[in-house]
Amino acid sequence: MDFYTMPKIDLHCHLDGSMELLSTQKMLRKLGEEYSLEELKKRLCAPMDCQSLAQYLECFDLPIKCIQTREGLFGAARDLALDAAKENVKYLEVRFAPSFSTAQGLSICEIIESVQKGFMEAQKMAEIRTGILVCGMRNLDMETNLSMLKQARELLGYGVVGCDLAGDEKAYPTKQFAEFFEQARKYEMPFTIHSGECGSTENIKVAIELGAKRLGHGIAMGRDVDLMKLCASKHIGVELCPTSNLQTKAVTDFREYPYPLMKNYGVPISINTDNRTVSDTNSTKEFERLHQQFALSDEEVDTIYRNSIDMIFGDDDCKHWLFSCKR
Repeated sequence: MDFYTMPKIDLHCHLDGSMELLSTQKMLRKLGEEYSLEELKKRLCAPMDCQSLAQYLECFDLPIKCIQTREGLFGAARDLALDAAKENVKYLEVRFAPSFSTAQGLSICEIIESVQKGFMEAQKMAEIRTGILVCGMRNLDMETNLSMLKQARELLGYGVVGCDLAGDEKAYPTKQFAEFFEQARKYEMPFTIHSGECGSTENIKVAIELGAKRLGHGIAMGRDVDLMKLCASKHIGVELCPTSNLQTKAVTDFREYPYPLMKNYGVPISINTDNRTVSDTNSTKEFERLHQQFALSDEEVDTIYRNSIDMIFGDDDCKHWLFSCKR
C-alpha cells in the first residue's frame, strides 16, 4: 500500500507546530535571532522520549515569535498547505490560537485573514482545500478567549470552519470552559475539543456533554468501553495523532495504542499529524506507523478516509469533492 500517493485528510494539525524549518530560520533571522538548521531542529522537534505534554509544548515558543505579522502568518499557512499537498493531502484543517499572534498589534480578524490568504495562495498552486479552526487556550482568561471567539465568528464560512480548546489539559480541566463552548453554540460554530490526551476520561465526558462534534486525541477512552460505545452511537469522531501520542506519553507502548479498540467499537476515526515539525512527521508517516503495528487493510484505510470526510467542518461541496478524489 502506497500511503504517500493515496489521498489523505488531516483534521488535527497545529499551524505553529508545523512550520517548515527553513522558513522559520529565515523569519527568526529577520527578528535578529540566528540559528543553524541543526540548532533549530533541536529547538522545534520534540524527542520521542519526551516526558510529558508540558515538555512537548515548550517546542512552540520560537514558532509563535514568527507569526506576529501578516507576512509571517501568510507564509506559515501557505508553506504548510503546500507541504501537505506534496504527499496528496486533499483537505487540511489547521488550528491555531489567534490570541497568541497579537504582540505587534494585529487584530484577531487581521490575523485570521492573513492565514486564510496564505491558504488561498496554496490552493492556487496545488490541489488541496483547507479550513481554519480557531483555538481558545486553556491558560488564557475567559475574557480573552471569548473576545477572540466573537471576532472569529465574523469569518465563519470565510476560512474559519470551527473552533477548539487547546493547551495543558491536565492543568486546566475542560469543565472550566463551559462558557466558551456555550458561546460557540450560540454562534453556530462547530467545535472539537482536545480531550483525553492526558489520561482523563472525565475531560472526554465533559467534552461530549458540551456538544463537541469531535475529540482531539481521545486516547483515554481506550480503557472505557461505555465511552467508546457512546462516541460510536453519537457519531463523535476521534482525531488520533499516533506519533504525538507517543511523545506526550498519552500512550507509553504503541502495542497498546487504542486504535483497534476504537475501530472494533465503531468509533469514527481520523489519522492526523498534530504537529508536523514538532513531531517530525507527516500524514504518510502517521499511516505507516499505524500500519506497521496493526497491518491496516485496504478496507480500514478506506473507512478512515470516509469517516474523515464525515468529520470535516467544511461544507457539502468540499465533502463531495473529497469523495471524488478517492474514486
